[in-house]
Amino acid sequence: MASGKILTLLVIATLLAVICAQVVAWRYRVSMKRWMQAPLGPAAAVTDTPPPTAPATLPAPAALTLADNQRAHRRLITQFLLLTVVMALTRTLITQWLADAPISFKTVATLGAAYAWPVLPVLAVMGRWSRWRFVGAMLGWFVLAVLLLSWRTNENVTLLKIVQWMAFDVGLPLLVVTALCLGGATRAVGPWLAPLLVLLSASSQLGLDLLAALIQADSPIVHWLASWLGATWAFVLFALLPWAVAWWPARWLGRRLAQAYRQQQVSELFYLFTAVWTIALISPALMAMGSMGWGALLCFAPLLWIPLGAALMQRFGAPTQAGRPPTLLVLRVFQQDANVQHLFDRVIERWRLTGNTVLIAGTDLLDRTIDADDIFTFIDGRLGERFLQTPADLPRRLAEFEWRPDAEGRHRVNEIYCHDTTWQQALDALVRTSDVVLMDLRNFVAHNRGCLHELQVLASTPGLRRVVVLVNDRTELPPAQAATAGAPEGRFVWLSQPGPTPLATEQVLAPLF
Repeated sequence: MASGKILTLLVIATLLAVICAQVVAWRYRVSMKRWMQAPLGPAAAVTDTPPPTAPATLPAPAALTLADNQRAHRRLITQFLLLTVVMALTRTLITQWLADAPISFKTVATLGAAYAWPVLPVLAVMGRWSRWRFVGAMLGWFVLAVLLLSWRTNENVTLLKIVQWMAFDVGLPLLVVTALCLGGATRAVGPWLAPLLVLLSASSQLGLDLLAALIQADSPIVHWLASWLGATWAFVLFALLPWAVAWWPARWLGRRLAQAYRQQQVSELFYLFTAVWTIALISPALMAMGSMGWGALLCFAPLLWIPLGAALMQRFGAPTQAGRPPTLLVLRVFQQDANVQHLFDRVIERWRLTGNTVLIAGTDLLDRTIDADDIFTFIDGRLGERFLQTPADLPRRLAEFEWRPDAEGRHRVNEIYCHDTTWQQALDALVRTSDVVLMDLRNFVAHNRGCLHELQVLASTPGLRRVVVLVNDRTELPPAQAATAGAPEGRFVWLSQPGPTPLATEQVLAPLF
């Protein structure tokens, strides 16, 4: 009975998290557009700012290369693979001991390989896999795990039993992870909302349990409610009324998650890794619950490796570099969502392994840049506080940027939220803090006046090392190049994308270093 309730609660909370993630992302996008177009009052009138100058106090960036970025990518994957193997072997030892089953090197190695599937969602998040690619990878792993287990088990264990056992162990976690941790808005928002919705769903279950107890006791309250509301609405009342109480601890939990993320006590990647492993360990915990209650808690012991792994990655993960991490400014033609999202997935995610990223916030990259702090700031109704009102706000906005890498070594994406009348001042400030610029001018036309202004600023700003401009056969190149007249020789690198096929990640990354 308890196992069934837990599984039902997990499924309901997942469905609610997926729905709420879509709603929050949609409302966030609508609110962003409204604030971007909001007129400023006379007190916030924007004045012209002087031409940007290179900051004299900014230390020189580290001399990194594309090879350094590739090594950081391989190192990150290797670290999570090793952490996954340790956790999978720990899970194997615990489950074998709880089941009083034999523990041998072959048994532990075989089951450990089968239990190591949570690394796939992490690789999918790092590589921005599509759901279909992830599902295909999971099915391939499932088949290989079944074949490995059938090869190592004796003739008393049939192939059908192995498939059934693996389906129970992986089936529900796979559905939850696929629904919650992949995709656009769902991946960005859903995992952060899931704990809150688990808490709210649990309160509904407690309310229904209370109703069941009243019915069993033949309470007059039940008869009164049935006569007043009817049986269906009575069930709805007991399911939803507890939310009025549970909402406050859920809101507190959301704010604590936002605070932990803001203070870098948790990163997006480690949060997702922990969520996936927690889901993966529910199945053995439910199996242990029937025989020994404390065994169910012991099944979650592999999670203790995660903070230790994060601490080791933070201390020994990346080699020490002479100089600060370089900063990349990303500019683009707005209302070209698919292009810039694909570029973000392939190039910016890789750049984050060795450098910082800054940009002007826009709805086109919302699904890629929204984080826990953004989500719960919006839910609290304080999104407008993030927008730049006057140039005097710029030092405070820049001071809020996070330049340190997270525990796994990835740098965060820092944004400035601007009104339509303050983005030029934000651009000047971001250019002064940047070393290199990646500008996506695919499908650019001459009436994109904002892009022409950006090119002029990039051409005249001292201290910029390089500006990589991505163009295609639909880019109106002459006006774009005319806007860069007077730029230092070699500052602009024009990368042409032939046809509809995007350039390879390394082709775009290489000139940025």
